[in-house]
Amino acid sequence: MATKKNTPNKYKVQGKKIRKLKTFAGDKALLGKSFFILFVCAMSLGCIYIHDAVLQCPLFDVKTIMIDGLNRVTRDEVLARTGLDKPTNIFELLPDMLEKDLNTHPWIRIATVKRQLLSTISIKIEEQEPLAIVTIENLADIVINAQGAPFKEYEPAKDDLTALPVISGVDLSLSNSTYLFEGDLFNAMMEILKIKGFGQIQTILGDENTGILINILNTHQETGFTENPDETESENKTVIPVKLGFDGFEKKLARARQIQRYMETNYPDKTISAIDLFSLKKVFVRTENAAQNTIEKGV
Repeated sequence: MATKKNTPNKYKVQGKKIRKLKTFAGDKALLGKSFFILFVCAMSLGCIYIHDAVLQCPLFDVKTIMIDGLNRVTRDEVLARTGLDKPTNIFELLPDMLEKDLNTHPWIRIATVKRQLLSTISIKIEEQEPLAIVTIENLADIVINAQGAPFKEYEPAKDDLTALPVISGVDLSLSNSTYLFEGDLFNAMMEILKIKGFGQIQTILGDENTGILINILNTHQETGFTENPDETESENKTVIPVKLGFDGFEKKLARARQIQRYMETNYPDKTISAIDLFSLKKVFVRTENAAQNTIEKGV
């Protein structure tokens, strides 16, 4: 009877080899992950060290601050608002944040901040251009810029804006969470303020029914409207009220000039004390006799 030989199970051997290979591969992957983690930690620590070294290095301290465009705003105000009045590392500064801080100043319209080289900060300021002062009943006076937008409360002791015209007869309105002046009457006032040649306008009064009345400062009794009055002639200053209505301001200004030249040529002894230009078809002029101080009306 033949005996059965026991042959080795080749599958068991192969299974052991496979398990060994898997274990080796797993150990290798774990080692790779550990090395990667150690590498990331080392890089992080290195970056932190470099970051701290750069921020503490005197080489990168701000040494030069260039500021352009200052007129009403002072250099000290800019430095204090941006924190540049103290020793600062240039890489600690965020230009966007500095611009936001500067733009909160009422007299600054746009501020631009840039880093230059290793220790220089460049700041460019565009200030507000005041156009007029608006008076509103039961509210503080407001200064508007050349675009007609209100940008600050008028402070006579600080602002020194006595030469600006004073507007009345309009109200603030709320639009898109912003207070502003709008409407046909206010737009007409803005149009008048942008016309050259009306002289130095002291006040602009708006009325929904009668339109616009302006008071022009006239420093010369023998001439009409003076653009830039001389302070030495303050004793000769008079105010001329001019009714303008709602539109046609360029043509009405031309007609006022014609009247002025006519009076200078034909009635040199008389001065204009008021003009009604509501309608160009019928213009009313009130004059004064400079010598006798009497008032006359004419058409």
